[in-house]
Amino acid sequence: MMDSTTQEVNSLNDGADSTSITTMMMMITSPPPTSTSVSASSSSSATAAAAAAASPTTATLSRYENQKRRDWNTFGQYLKNHRPPLSLSRCSGAHVLEFLRYLDQFGKTKVHTQICPFFGHPNPPAPCPCPLRQAWGSLDALIGRLRAAYEENGGKPETNPFGARAVRLYLREVRDSQSKARGISYEKKKRKRPLQQQQQPLALPPPNSS
Repeated sequence: MMDSTTQEVNSLNDGADSTSITTMMMMITSPPPTSTSVSASSSSSATAAAAAAASPTTATLSRYENQKRRDWNTFGQYLKNHRPPLSLSRCSGAHVLEFLRYLDQFGKTKVHTQICPFFGHPNPPAPCPCPLRQAWGSLDALIGRLRAAYEENGGKPETNPFGARAVRLYLREVRDSQSKARGISYEKKKRKRPLQQQQQPLALPPPNSS
C-alpha cells in the first residue's frame, strides 16, 4: 500500500541500529579523501569523540531527536501516500491506528497464535509459522515520539491524535495480547517508597496524558 515509505519505516524497528540509506549513499558517492582531508577528518573525529565522551547525555538526546525526526517524516510520508491523501489537520486517532497496523508488516517479533503449541512459551524450542509483528515496546516508544513531535510542530495537545483514547486502548490491547502469546510480563516493578512519601497524596496526571 505504501511502498515509498518502506525504507523510512525500517528505521522504526528498534531505533537506529542500522546505517541509514542516506548515509550509505553519501559514503558511496563521496570521492576518495586526500591526505590533507584524512588528517582533518581524523582531527575532527577525535574532537567529536571527545565531546561525545564528555557529554553522554547530550549524545543520547541527539539520538532521540534524530529518531523522532525520522519518525515524524515517515508519518508525514504515510499521510501523503494515503488514499485519499490526508492532511495533518484531518488526521485522527483512527488514522494513527491504521498507521500502526500498517507497520506490522515490517515487524520482527514472533507473536504466537492460540493454536500454536508454543503459545505462552517465552523460549520456543523450534520455529513455527506464526506471524511477525511490531513489538509492543517499539510501538509504545514510537507513539511517544510522534506525540511529542506533533506538538513541537504546532499541534495542540487537545487535538493530538497520538494521544487519543483509542490509541491508548490499542496499545494496551497489543501489550496484553503479546504478553500472553509470548509468555512475557510487561508489568513494571514497583519501587519501594519511604513511608513518609507513601502518605503524601498522589499527584494526578494531566487530563490528556497517557
